[in-house]
Amino acid sequence: QVQLVESGGGLVQSGGSLRLACSRRTDNLYSMGWYRQAPGKQRELVAGITTYSGINYADSVKGRFTISREKVNNTVYLQMNSLKPEDTAVYFCNTYPTQIWAWGQGTQVTVSS
Repeated sequence: QVQLVESGGGLVQSGGSLRLACSRRTDNLYSMGWYRQAPGKQRELVAGITTYSGINYADSVKGRFTISREKVNNTVYLQMNSLKPEDTAVYFCNTYPTQIWAWGQGTQVTVSS
């Protein structure tokens, strides 16, 4: 079982930025995605990046978030700019578009207005 470790969350003011990182212990390259779950809501896809670097974003984050990856160290990043209070959620990473690994603990992102 692959262990997913998300990091980089925190408390920021509206308009601020954060950079999330997802590391995992596997030598294989997978299409990866960032997902988020706000209180009382279902988990949703935020951004996905394929093994060929094809990228997909949720409409709500287009133009503000950027997903990227470093193949050497198997790390996937999510650069989040112009954060809004509605971006407040726990952010998770997993394979994309189908999640095949157990979810990690995620990293909390809180955006204050």
